[in-house]
Amino acid sequence: MSLLEIKDLKTNIRLRTTEVHAVDEVSFSIETGESVGLVGESGCGKTMTGMSIMQLLPPGGYIASGSISLEGRDLTKIPEKEMRSVRGNDIGMIFQDPMTSLNPCMTVGNQIAETVRLHRGASKKEALDRAAEVLSLVGMPNPRERLSYYPHQLSGGLRQRVMIAMALSCEPKLLVADEPTTALDVTIQAQILSLLDDLRSKLGMAMLLITHDMGVIAGRADRVLVMYAGKIVEEADTERLFLDTHHPYAEALLSSIPPLDRDVEGHLYSIPGLPPDLTNPPTGCRFASRCRYAHHDCFNNEPELSTPEGYDHAFACFFPVGLKLGEERSAKVEIKVDGSGYRRIYADHPETLMVLDHVSKDFAVTKGAVLQRKVGTLQAVTDVSLTVFKGETLGIVGESGCGKTTTGSMMVALEEPTRGSIYFNGEDMTKLKKSEVRSRRKNLQLMFQDPYASLDPRMRVEQIIREPLDVNKVGSKEERTNRVVQLLGEVGLSSKALERYPHEFSGGQRQRIGLARALALNPKLIVADEPVSALDVSIRSQVLNLMKDLQSVHNLTYVVISHDLSVVRYLADRIAVMYLGKVVEIGSGTDIYERSAHPYTAALLTAVPIANPTLERKKDRSMVKGELPSAINPPSGCRFRTRCVFAQDICAELEPPLRSFGGAHEAACHFPLQTPVVGEAALSNA
Repeated sequence: MSLLEIKDLKTNIRLRTTEVHAVDEVSFSIETGESVGLVGESGCGKTMTGMSIMQLLPPGGYIASGSISLEGRDLTKIPEKEMRSVRGNDIGMIFQDPMTSLNPCMTVGNQIAETVRLHRGASKKEALDRAAEVLSLVGMPNPRERLSYYPHQLSGGLRQRVMIAMALSCEPKLLVADEPTTALDVTIQAQILSLLDDLRSKLGMAMLLITHDMGVIAGRADRVLVMYAGKIVEEADTERLFLDTHHPYAEALLSSIPPLDRDVEGHLYSIPGLPPDLTNPPTGCRFASRCRYAHHDCFNNEPELSTPEGYDHAFACFFPVGLKLGEERSAKVEIKVDGSGYRRIYADHPETLMVLDHVSKDFAVTKGAVLQRKVGTLQAVTDVSLTVFKGETLGIVGESGCGKTTTGSMMVALEEPTRGSIYFNGEDMTKLKKSEVRSRRKNLQLMFQDPYASLDPRMRVEQIIREPLDVNKVGSKEERTNRVVQLLGEVGLSSKALERYPHEFSGGQRQRIGLARALALNPKLIVADEPVSALDVSIRSQVLNLMKDLQSVHNLTYVVISHDLSVVRYLADRIAVMYLGKVVEIGSGTDIYERSAHPYTAALLTAVPIANPTLERKKDRSMVKGELPSAINPPSGCRFRTRCVFAQDICAELEPPLRSFGGAHEAACHFPLQTPVVGEAALSNA
């Protein structure tokens, strides 16, 4: 008997005038100790499946039919009082956002202890002792001391550890992990995923891992369920699925991911259109309208999830992709990249657009509601020198808190450097008056990370895009309106969008609106701050392709800020790696991804999940430990030394200078992973 068995599950959500068929006839099982991945785009029903198991459906949500059996007991038929004893005790859940899931008014110790007291009848002292024990189990530094902390006093990675500790406090038989690492940096993400693997092994616990990231699934799941529009469309062992995908949707998800191991010539594949409206699901195959292989039959008849003769795993498609058993795969064509990696920068576009010359940015740390006494200094950016060439894309990568966004804000003159100079077209922006800076700012635009928060919810799209033209008095009213329509067309939106508000668009469409606004004044430089981090993989590929196309059309220069190294590999010509306010390595994509010299760069690359189960499980994840130190009191010498496996005494005593590793490849490390080029004058990045 399986630990969990779901049969023909249907979950609906009642709205005022209609119903959403969020989960439709879903069946699967999970064995004791097994890890099952559930993957798909936003809105496909992944989270609603997890919430159905927990019986924590949103207002209006109910299980219309089917069964959810835990060790033979049907959870859909037991009363709510009995279900409360199952939640947290037999089934634990890790929610997507720990900041909104944890109670901000309770200490983390009391929140974990509450679960133990409710389910185990423990005393307050016994429950707090158990809380300290599970915090230690999940790798929380100084667990006894952290019991008295509130959620806001912890970093994102530590808050997620609290969520895991809470879910594990009663040693559940099944753990439902809903996007447990979405909001985390790649290094912390890798730590959390490794932690879940270790705990599953130690406790003999089964896990349902819900995610949109195929790379996370590749390295962590024994079996994979691919979900689309409320239905399971493919199910297989992890290695088998990635080796030979059969459903076109699963194939499209994998094709939409920017590869980390090579440059991409041309466009990423992007899934056209949007998922169907689940208040009125289409007849036939629900993926047919977006499928590149769809035939007439696909729109009229619905394929069943089954394993046809000649195949080795189940899928729901009349015209599957991939190979049947016994067929041989033809040789793959390898894409070779010139060893230098410099596709355009130095050959075609040698002109300098912007220079950051030993730039630093400090923020005062104050205390007191009224007097605001200065008690310290946060060193957000320290002595950074960079060059941006016309027509290129410079990527800036690193963990949250490394200074990427602050550097980008200084580039577009939204922040003034504390020290150093910023030259734009040969002019020192730090020496200009504020009115002069404002007049130059139209050539410097910013794409924000969260398009929903950065677009005025009370303005229509036409007003949002036209506002920069109105402020700068560009052309007549009619010319401005025509320009807005033209920009909408360039970013792939129709003129019907003019009268709509931001909340009426999807995340990918809002990012297109943000890009249109950034293009309104024909800027020379666009700084894109995490431009696709909040988007599904299929929508992400559409926006990345669009950015590349518009760069060619408008001769744009991009600075792309991201913690996603696969995105930067696809877009950037050169990449700068930042750690705790400093640039620790810079070079071409080939330099950074194939010949990385700094241990931190190598650690970032190792932490990135890749959609290849074999490679993912072979990774050495010991390159980095712990979390980012405070920028208020950074470590002496090399700032990475407190987390570096190669650190020695000299690393604490002396800050390493940038050294050349050939061409424009430089890194700052006393014990680099590559051999420095002795006597070669490095190409200047300052």
